[in-house]
This record gives sequence, structure tokens and C-alpha cells, in this order.
Amino acid sequence: MNLKQSLILAVAITLIATASWELYWRSKGFHPTVNDEKALWALARKKVETGSKSDVVILGASRAYFDIQVDKWREDTGQEPIQLASTGSSPLPTFHDIVNNTNFSGTVVIGVTPGLFFSTTFPGASPWKRAQSKVEYYEDETYAQKLNFQLSIPLQENLVFMSADEEEWSDDIDLKSLLRNVSIGHRTSDPKMPPFYNFGDVSIPRNISMMPKTVKDTAFANSIIKVWHFFGKGAPPPDKASTMAFFLEDLKKFKARKGTVILVRCPSSGGVRMGEKMGLPREEFWDELVKKAQVKSYHFEDYDQLKNLSCPEESHLSLEDANYFTSEIIKIMKADNALTNL
Repeated sequence: MNLKQSLILAVAITLIATASWELYWRSKGFHPTVNDEKALWALARKKVETGSKSDVVILGASRAYFDIQVDKWREDTGQEPIQLASTGSSPLPTFHDIVNNTNFSGTVVIGVTPGLFFSTTFPGASPWKRAQSKVEYYEDETYAQKLNFQLSIPLQENLVFMSADEEEWSDDIDLKSLLRNVSIGHRTSDPKMPPFYNFGDVSIPRNISMMPKTVKDTAFANSIIKVWHFFGKGAPPPDKASTMAFFLEDLKKFKARKGTVILVRCPSSGGVRMGEKMGLPREEFWDELVKKAQVKSYHFEDYDQLKNLSCPEESHLSLEDANYFTSEIIKIMKADNALTNL
């Protein structure tokens, strides 16, 4: 067999193997989605540098990411928001970055997930580190990394087996994740933690929506609920004093340059909401934050059209309800003259 024949055979085997692997995962109900990686976040963060007074930046954890839909916001306001919310993260490092490293003076909508907003200011803690690592990636991103990301997008949008997440505890189907979950001796993650499957579809511009499977498949939704309960039971006590002080200092600076901040409490339900009421009662956390911040603030339980929204996995809205929530919260804000710059 000559070199040309060997090359043709190698290419044929590679294509067959790739197609087989792709079809296998599609048969399991998976579909292509863009990876929620630091490079995607950095692409959105760059827009803040040239943001105008009329621009809106969205910060927060995964609720602000899932529940405030970029396309719906653009449809209802005529302007696309800059989505910088980050899953499992405190919004404080990102707000600090915007206040201290940019001249942005538009509107910042901050989703307040109590367990994460009031979690910590310790640099090594996960809620802080997860957001800060994105800020640092943006600051240090190389041209090679930017090019690699741009070239990977067509593959991510069309191939299921490219689906991956940067979190070490997620059960994704890329090779790195599959190898990480192979049980060899003690080479396993915490056996007490339930499996954590991806349940969001990511798209460009940076946006995430709940996978239909999470709404339709109760067993799958329950697997996510078990993870939230696991995290809730193992969470350290909130550090209200330091997080409040850190945020209020940055808020003071942002107000001084005529920037606008809006606080939003997105829906939660079921056992997650019960846990929040016990561990982070509204009166001691949200209400005190609103009182000290002196900014426009909206809690879903204060509005008849929002208070009965139910989260399929107790912490995030389905795409249908997220579009509804986005549209309604915009109406509420406009009626309250909170979005005067749009």
C-alpha cells in the first residue's frame, strides 16, 4: 500500500469513526450547542469597552443568564443587552471590573441570587473565582486564543461531541469530560455528589436557554434538582457584611459617574425557594440590600404576573417562561422609569 492509499484509508477511517461517534450521541438525545467558555464571555465583555449611555449590561449568576433572554430583550427594546452573567458565580467581581477598568456609564442590571451574591469575597472561593477567572482571561487573552475560538464556533454549532463545559463537576460528552469521569482507583469526583448534566443551550450572541428535555423529562429535571439540594446543604454560611460592603463601594463609584444599576430577583420555586427562605430570608438579605443600595429593584414575588412562575428544576425558567419574564420585567421597568435611556 503506497502513501496515497494509506492517507485515503486513514481519512476514511477517521470520517467513519467521527460520524459514528456523532450519531451515537445524537441517538441519546443530545444536540449541538455552543460551549459556555471564557472566550465566549470575553467576546461579550469586549463590547463594554465601547458601550454607550444607552447600553445595558446584565450581570448575575445562572438565573440572570437563563431568565433574561437576549433576543427577547432586543425584540422588546430595540437594543441588544450585553450578557455577562456567569453560572454559579457572584456578580461582584464582574461589576468591580466594569467599575474600575472601564468608562462604561450605561445601565447594569444585576440578577441577585442570594446564595451567590452574598456568598463571599474570598478570592479562592468558587463563586468568586469562577467569575474572576473570566475577567482575567479577558485581560490576558491572546490572538491565538481568539482565533482558535472563532474557528471552533462552526464545529460547536454542528457537532454534538464538541459539547463541553469548563466546570470540572459537569457530566459532558467531550473527551476530556468522559475521561475525567472514568473510575480508576481513587480517581473519581466526590461520590456523594449526584451526576450534573448540562441543561442549557448556548448561542451567539451570548445567551442560554433551558433545554426542552428539562421541561419534558421529569426524571431529568429531578436529577438537576438533586444537584441544587446537594449544593444548598453543603454551602458555607453567607458573608453578608463583606459582600454588601464590597458591592456598595463599587456602586458608589458607578453612581458618581452617572451609571445606573437595577437589581432583579429572578424566580425560584419548590425546595430551592424553601431553602432560600430559611437560610437567606428576604428581610435580612434582599430588603437590606435594596435599602442600602438605593437603586431601582424588582423582586419576582412582588408582581402578580411573576410570582407564580414555576421553575422545572426549581431554579431557572423554561425558555417560554424566560421570554415571558424578560418581556414583563421590561414593561415593569419602563413603567417605573428605570429604562429611560432605551
